[in-house]
Amino acid sequence: MEVAEVLPQFADAFAFEEFNRMQREALPALLEREENVVASAPTASGKTALAELAICKALADGGTALFIAPMRALTNEKEDDWDRFEELDYSVYVVTGERDLNPRRARRADILVMTPEKLDSATRKHDSRRYDFVTDVDVCVIDEVHLLDADRRGSVLEVTISRLRRLCAPRIVALSATMPNVDDVAAWLDAPDETTFEFGDEYRPVDLNAGVKTYTHGENTFADKYRRLYRALDLAEPHLREDGQALVFVSSRQDTVRAAEKARDEIAERDVPMGARGDYDFHTESKDLENETLRNSVLDGVAFHHAGLSKNDRDLVEEWFKQGLIELLFSTSTLAWGVNLPARCVVIRDTKLHDPLEGEVDMSPLDVLQMLGRAGRPGYDDVGYGWVVCDTAEADKYRRLLRDGKEIESRLAESLETHLNAEIAMGTITDLDDVMDWLETTYYYVRGQSKPEEYDFPNLRTRVRDCLEGLVERGFVETGEDLSIEATPRGVLASKYYLRLETAATFADLCDRVAESDGAGVSSPSSSAERSSPNARAAGSRGDATKSGRRENGASLGTDDVLEAVATAVEFDSVSARQDERDAIDAVLVGVDTDEFDPGERKVFAILRSAASGTTPNALRSDAWVIRRNATRLVSALGAFLDRFAGPHAANLSRRVEARIENGVADDAVGLTAIDGVGPGRASKLAKEGLSTPGDVLGAGVTELEDAGLSAGVAERVYEGAQSLPAVEIDWGPFPEAVETGENDVREVTVRNVGEPARAGIRVTVNGVEMTSTACYLRDSETVPVGVFGADADALEFTVSVAFPAEPLVPIVEQRTVDII
Repeated sequence: MEVAEVLPQFADAFAFEEFNRMQREALPALLEREENVVASAPTASGKTALAELAICKALADGGTALFIAPMRALTNEKEDDWDRFEELDYSVYVVTGERDLNPRRARRADILVMTPEKLDSATRKHDSRRYDFVTDVDVCVIDEVHLLDADRRGSVLEVTISRLRRLCAPRIVALSATMPNVDDVAAWLDAPDETTFEFGDEYRPVDLNAGVKTYTHGENTFADKYRRLYRALDLAEPHLREDGQALVFVSSRQDTVRAAEKARDEIAERDVPMGARGDYDFHTESKDLENETLRNSVLDGVAFHHAGLSKNDRDLVEEWFKQGLIELLFSTSTLAWGVNLPARCVVIRDTKLHDPLEGEVDMSPLDVLQMLGRAGRPGYDDVGYGWVVCDTAEADKYRRLLRDGKEIESRLAESLETHLNAEIAMGTITDLDDVMDWLETTYYYVRGQSKPEEYDFPNLRTRVRDCLEGLVERGFVETGEDLSIEATPRGVLASKYYLRLETAATFADLCDRVAESDGAGVSSPSSSAERSSPNARAAGSRGDATKSGRRENGASLGTDDVLEAVATAVEFDSVSARQDERDAIDAVLVGVDTDEFDPGERKVFAILRSAASGTTPNALRSDAWVIRRNATRLVSALGAFLDRFAGPHAANLSRRVEARIENGVADDAVGLTAIDGVGPGRASKLAKEGLSTPGDVLGAGVTELEDAGLSAGVAERVYEGAQSLPAVEIDWGPFPEAVETGENDVREVTVRNVGEPARAGIRVTVNGVEMTSTACYLRDSETVPVGVFGADADALEFTVSVAFPAEPLVPIVEQRTVDII
């Protein structure tokens, strides 16, 4: 059955000319019917074409298709792969958290590509203009639906699909590797028998011979890796000697490099005939590789592949492996889910991996099966060989997995409170009956009917009521006299920022403490070096309201308070500090009281503290990127809590801490990062030249910016960027220099914004005690009353502070002293 005969207008959208047997059997259900489709089939049997068939039908009907990729790395892969659709004038748009969303492009896209997490976020905000495109989806293809059983991520996929079906009722096409309980997934998605397919191993293009090999576990983890590596090479060697190829999966990017280097030496020692050093053309092509280690390795027929390589290097490795020029390839599990690179022999060297947020965890059974599924090259091999290398104690577990497969379970019960809170925050649940209606749309409900005892199904209603009561007790939900349910501001923020409820409660408690403390926010600076001049006109001129350290100089909130709240969040509960990291952690935290922190919390705190100054020690860098990325999201969420519950000054501090973690700049120069186009490099360069704030940039002008080392074009853009920020002047009016004891007077201070309008907080304190505080949208000017009174003191020190909660600008601070006579 040729593609051109079945879909003449889409023939060029497929990477092949003829459908295989599995695709032919599923084709009528996808093209000739409208019902939802569930298809389970072995890895490498051609499931991607089923997704493309469903997409083609939607496009032919004038609709929009959504493709849910199991991980972010694969969204980019699909974008490249589906250039074929672009050439047919259908637009493909990838929506991920790493890219700035263009809502206009998303609305106009014919094919959207998203991860479950991003789709969850978008559907929670579907009623906003920015994300309304998610309500206009006609077909939703779930790639690798067995992700439902993944720890944490599974529940996200489950509730998101349930929500999407309520929002716009798209056709669902769910694809999966082999799963024993495909009928449960079909029942969840209302796919009839006629459109539910369970393709067995007979549909594999190459038979799979899979097994488990053990090694002797020692006390040294580092040595164990090499024991497993030699075991893997023992398994691969016979195939390599017969001009076959081997794919070895390891646990981390760094391990792919180390294993490849060690394997090169071992292959040479064993005198295995490999490599293409005599191939002049390949020798020349290898110079195109950007990674030097990889360049040195590929000529010996050994390479490595991971998401951290440049796209150029990944593409070359994949192409050379397909051509047989690379015979032994070390990779992370990402490759198993993405590009179809089969090998005669597949070995899983590592069944455990280090997760920066979770510590050492077992590799998912789904990952194991996915990787083994890459064994066997269609058209070249009659059989593929797949091996799991593991400790003797775990051998039976993996033998059962290979023999029986893995039923897909629901993980919703593990995070029911969090997801229930999100639905209530969106307004889709307003009473207990709504909760039950919502649950009936989940895979959890279907699986509970299949296994009532394991899922405690008879007590489901009681469990839900307990869950709701817990949300009410913790302040996320409130109930009315009519038993209605409504989210509190705390519950709405927890949902909006994807917070674990324990973290949201901690943030709310911190806000309460800040609001109740003297000053209800961040205290004014006390040293003259931190004060701005009386007539400063600057967007974020010097006058930082805090010093690093908790509650210094009477401040109710300090930088370390923000870092501590994030470092001790439950999102980082499983972070562990390895022995070789502890000296670096101690060095970063010298002089900081962390007695109550556990080792993992100290590690996160140290990474955040060092990141804020751009000095992360080498020993902490392997986990720093992931921890920083998650921390910036949490700091942003904390800023929203502080803005809502504690005031603009506290929120501004959080925003500055967030910018420092992202950019690694000093506290007094962080305001520069508010300028569009100024990152850590330019901020540091300007700060070294004495230009530490946007106000300094405006005062310097383009010529002085060029003198500071910026090119002419960049200097002009930076100057224009500084002009687009708020800039404040404080007019004290006829403020007295002295007042008699017992005399009272009310004066007015005017805060003028001569820059761009922005939300602001204006606070007046006298001798460190807050007199007045106001939040406003500062468009032109705002006048605040200031009471001058002859108190029992020698002098009164009045401080006016202006902070912008949404910008990392240092607060503008001015002071006046009134003598009491």
